[in-house]
Amino acid sequence: MTRSTTDEAAAPQLPSPKERRRLREAKSLSEDQVAAAVGVTRATVRSWETGRTSPRGRKRALYAKLIAPEPEALATTAPAAAMTGPTPVPTAPEAVPGSAAEVAAEPTPVPSAEPTSEPAPEPAPEAFPEAAPEVKAMMVVPEAATDAGRNTGTDTEAEAVGERRLSPAEAFDELYARTAPGLVRQAYLLTGRRALARESVERAFQLAWHRWPEVAVDRDPAGWVRAAAYEYAMSPWHRLRRAHRHPDAPPTEPGKRALFDALLDLPPAYRRTLLLYDGVGLDLPETAAETEASTPAAAGRLMTARAAVAERLPELASAATPAEQSALLHDRLGGLARAEHVPVPQPARAVRTGSEDRARLWTRAAVAGVALLIAVTGLTLHTAPTHYEQPISPAERVGGVPPRGGPQKLTAQDLKLQKTLREQLAHGPERLIPQLR
Repeated sequence: MTRSTTDEAAAPQLPSPKERRRLREAKSLSEDQVAAAVGVTRATVRSWETGRTSPRGRKRALYAKLIAPEPEALATTAPAAAMTGPTPVPTAPEAVPGSAAEVAAEPTPVPSAEPTSEPAPEPAPEAFPEAAPEVKAMMVVPEAATDAGRNTGTDTEAEAVGERRLSPAEAFDELYARTAPGLVRQAYLLTGRRALARESVERAFQLAWHRWPEVAVDRDPAGWVRAAAYEYAMSPWHRLRRAHRHPDAPPTEPGKRALFDALLDLPPAYRRTLLLYDGVGLDLPETAAETEASTPAAAGRLMTARAAVAERLPELASAATPAEQSALLHDRLGGLARAEHVPVPQPARAVRTGSEDRARLWTRAAVAGVALLIAVTGLTLHTAPTHYEQPISPAERVGGVPPRGGPQKLTAQDLKLQKTLREQLAHGPERLIPQLR
């Protein structure tokens, strides 16, 4: 169904992505609380605050009302959260029963916005981390992409808050440090091979550094690298390599081993869809876009994969709703990723050096190939004949040909008979009568 231009014009205006996060933190709201109030997942709220996506329809109105500053905050520079008390949370919209995007979170009470003396506890490390929005905001955009960066407002936001601009190498190192360890664990869940997981992530970051002008202006640099790592890890050509022919030993714990075996038994496309939606936390349209499938196809793959995994995990089969299954799978996948000992990726500097060496090697190989082609072409032109000479066929013995016809050489008897016939005077047949002597 298409929306009219009147609905688009009536939609509430939202601040910039960085301002959305600042307003949420000013009200002491966590991503989980905003997600439960609006009726989406925490990853969706994070994508709204990083500028990857924007809310629409009823969710846009709820989100705009939730993060809207209080009237007192418009007239003073002091944080409104310290003056207005707790912020009312609107009721989350009802989810469609049985849909793939159903949300399990319930609205949670919002804590008081009054400042407290105790510092907030630091969150536990996630099994599926994503790049922080500050990484992209501090990237130095190349000259070729300056206009594109100005159109997105990234430069204006960075200058407004007075952040230090990072060089391309520093921005790459920051992105690598935040996302590489988590991507290695994700690639391990996707392939079941630790060495291949590390190789996939390193090759993806080498490709990202080689195409850094393109990655730097992307809306989601971490998603760009994740897609490249998944594509390399799922390549069927790895089956021909002896080191990656068989998966590594499964976990010893029965529950984790059952989940590990269930993941590897899924087809690659279904495994990737389940990992992106229930593991990483992407919503269904983003999962479909990254797997290059339509949204209904991605939903079908997700349901089929969940049913296959539920046959191995009784606790997953006993979940009442798909939302509970999604939350349970997220915890189980995160626990499996954190429990396994995966190899630590190389330092960011080594990855950048490897990317530059690889690019230099391919450049030299291309130059050598062109030089060799030019040399062979010149040698051919120098040694080739200027005109065509038809080759002479070799002599052959021919059999079955009859002897040459015509008069033959007369023998001595033939010559004597010829002389006798010429000496006789008789003419006619009688001359041939033999004479008896």
